[in-house]
Amino acid sequence: MSIITIIGSGVMGSAMSFPASDNGHTVRLAGTMLDREIIRHASKTGWHPNLKRQLPEDISYYQLESLEEAIDGADVIIGGVNSFGVEWFANEIIPKLPKHIPVLSITKGMLNQPDGTLLSFPGYYDKKAPGRLFCAVGGPCTSYELADRDQTCIGFCGNEMDTLRMLKKTLETSYYHISLTTDVEGLECAVALKNAYALAVTLAVGLSKKRDGAIHYNSQAALFGQSIREMRKLLDFFGYNSDNIIYGAGDLYVTVFGGRTRYIGTLLGEGVPISDALQTLEGVTLESLVIATRTVQAVRTLITKNRLTAASPHDFSLSEKDFPLLLHVDELINHNATVNIPWESFTTNHPVFASG
Repeated sequence: MSIITIIGSGVMGSAMSFPASDNGHTVRLAGTMLDREIIRHASKTGWHPNLKRQLPEDISYYQLESLEEAIDGADVIIGGVNSFGVEWFANEIIPKLPKHIPVLSITKGMLNQPDGTLLSFPGYYDKKAPGRLFCAVGGPCTSYELADRDQTCIGFCGNEMDTLRMLKKTLETSYYHISLTTDVEGLECAVALKNAYALAVTLAVGLSKKRDGAIHYNSQAALFGQSIREMRKLLDFFGYNSDNIIYGAGDLYVTVFGGRTRYIGTLLGEGVPISDALQTLEGVTLESLVIATRTVQAVRTLITKNRLTAASPHDFSLSEKDFPLLLHVDELINHNATVNIPWESFTTNHPVFASG
C-alpha cells in the first residue's frame, strides 16, 4: 500500500481521502493557512465542517507547520487547493516536494496567456518546476457525492502514461472509475470551461423564477446545448481531442444542479446586477467568475488577432458570432449589464449532405 498526502483540506481535497482510504492506503490530510479550523475540528472528531461528512477513520491530520512531516515518505501528493491557491502551491509547496513524487492536481481552471491561448494548471506547474511529474483530474465529480461513494467516471491526465497507470491503480475503486489521457491541455480546458458555462445555463433558472416561480427545462437545455457548441468550438480550434467534450459536458451537467455557480447564475437570471449579486454573496468564493473572465479575455484576444492556422491545426478563425453566450456572460459579470439572452443567435443553418 502507498502513503498519499493531500495538501489542501477543502471539500474536494478531503473527498479524495475516500477512494484513497478505501483502497487501504495511508492517508495524510494537510491543511493550508486557510484550513486551520477544518484540520483542528476534523482531527478531534473526524467530521469535516464544510463537506459535512464523517471522514475515513484512519486519516492523519496536519496543520501547515507540520507539512514536512506530512510529506515525508509519501508516494503520491494530491494538490487540493482551489484555483486561487494555485500560485501559492506552485511557489511555496512544490519546491518542498521530492522531485520523484507525482503530484495529482484536482484544481480546475486555466490561465489565459497574452497570445490568447489557455494554459492548464499542470502546464503552469510544469513551467514553474520543469522535470517533475504533474498530473490532473478532470470530469464530472462533486465532492459530496464522491464522499458518498456515488458512481463517478472521470479522467486523469499527464505527460507520462506509466505514471497515470500507477495513479489509476492507486485510486480507482468500485465507484471511482478513471480513464487516462496524455492530452493534458485538452482535458483541463474542457473541464475549466464548464465553470463559465454553468453560470450561463443557470441564467435560465433565474429567468424562470422571475417569470412564474417555476423551474423550466427547455430554456436550460437550450443554454446547455449552446454551451457545448461554444466549448467544442474552442477545443477544436486548439486542436484538442474531441472526446474531451465528454468530460466538459458531464462536468457542466453536475455543476448546474447546485453550488455557488448556480446561485450566482440564478441571481443574474433574475435580473440582479453583478454588483448587487456580489454583495449578496459576500465572502463566498466564486471561481466561476474568474474562469469566465479569463476565458472571455482569451477569446477576445484570439478574435482580435484573427488567428487562423497559426493557432489552430484546422483552417478556420474565430469571431464574435461563435460565442454569443460567453460574450453575454462577460457583459453580465464585467460590465454590470442585466440579462438579455441572445436566443436567436443560437440558431444555425447547416447544409444538408446527401448520403451515398
